[in-house]
Amino acid sequence: MKIYLCNTILSINPNAQVSVLGEDINTLVWHDGNPTNITNEQILAKQIELQTQEDNRIANSIAKKASAKAKLAALGLDEEEIKAITGL
Repeated sequence: MKIYLCNTILSINPNAQVSVLGEDINTLVWHDGNPTNITNEQILAKQIELQTQEDNRIANSIAKKASAKAKLAALGLDEEEIKAITGL
């Protein structure tokens, strides 16, 4: 899942009132005047941080599903049985 600029800004300041055109940071419009003086550099650094967290969350979920599937197979279940009970 992609982390969008407006979501990133709201993670820095939940009260921010901002819009952006096409995810271009140079088109940010601060409807509240940016009272906390959030910089483009802060936004981009936070976006990278949040994207890394999201990517790690997804990777962990995939790994856990693979681990669960392997454990079920080790118990003797075949692919069809595993899929029937887990949807994996």
